[in-house]
Amino acid sequence: MEKKPSNKKFIIVLGTLVILGSVYGIFKYMHAQAHEETDDAQIEKNMNPIIPRVSGYIAKVYVKDNDFVKKGDTLFVIDNKDYMVRVEEAKAALISAESAFEVSKADVSASAANISISDATIQSNVGNIDAAKIRLGRAKNDFERYENLYKNHSITKQQYEQALAAKQEAEKQVEVLQQQRNASAHQREAVVSKTNVANKQTSVAAANIKKAQASLEAAELNLGYTVVTAAIDGQVSNIDIQPGQMVQPGQSLFYIINNQETWVVANFKETQLNKMREGQKVIIVVDAYPDTKFEGEVNSFSPATGARFSILPPDNATGNFVKTIQRLPVKIKLTPSNDPEKVKLLRPGMNVEVDVHVK
Repeated sequence: MEKKPSNKKFIIVLGTLVILGSVYGIFKYMHAQAHEETDDAQIEKNMNPIIPRVSGYIAKVYVKDNDFVKKGDTLFVIDNKDYMVRVEEAKAALISAESAFEVSKADVSASAANISISDATIQSNVGNIDAAKIRLGRAKNDFERYENLYKNHSITKQQYEQALAAKQEAEKQVEVLQQQRNASAHQREAVVSKTNVANKQTSVAAANIKKAQASLEAAELNLGYTVVTAAIDGQVSNIDIQPGQMVQPGQSLFYIINNQETWVVANFKETQLNKMREGQKVIIVVDAYPDTKFEGEVNSFSPATGARFSILPPDNATGNFVKTIQRLPVKIKLTPSNDPEKVKLLRPGMNVEVDVHVK
């Protein structure tokens, strides 16, 4: 019986495939020991939302879709007629408050002058009372002498009556002057009370001035907010607003993409994080530009897995538990060694593949 000839070509091919497979397997094993890779990664940039601070109808839009803008450029303007009226009202209120303050100050000055006049009047009354009391004492002494003389029939009745009338007149004069002094004291108390009220009114008027100034500043701020400008340099997204459209405070209208800083967020499996550390070198390949390799480094690790930041995070304590490998977002910063012109081509949301050199 003849022995069949062996297929040497098949053996050679099979041996070659085995060798190539072994070499590839060894290479992948060695590569896996020093690298961690994932294709669950995207380009990220700061996206600054354009949000108006005041409500109103849009008067004019100065930018178009995808325009590049500089910080301070006007994006759109809100009709400011209502806000100009509010500024004028605030100015009028400030003038009124300042006028009321001046009137209150005048009242205080007048009250202070009246107090001085009252004090002078009281002092004059006191002096007049002292002089009247001296005259009264002299009149009493004269009356006592005349009374003794009249009893001895040394003077006439007419002389006696004159002395009595002089004494009574002096007593009445003292009484009148005391009443005047009391009236002046009461008047001074009323003036002091009025002055206290005027001082309080002045304080209120001063507070009203500050309030009116604050209202004016707020009105001027709101007037300024009708002109919406770019807070950063960048590129605007799609512009979905038109003149005549009503906008509200806090309403997100569109975005400015900040091209000054670019990074990658890569979602690695939790089983890949054992050897990863901050500062490790990263090679980045963007799906849109597969022929260009970008360099980066691990910047930071998220404080929680992506599932924990979802609207409905999983609760493993309910229902049947199925273990699922979680992914942790890792921030990778592009290094300055990259070509700036090529970095400018990157857009947020682009898919990339990252290769972290863990050794």
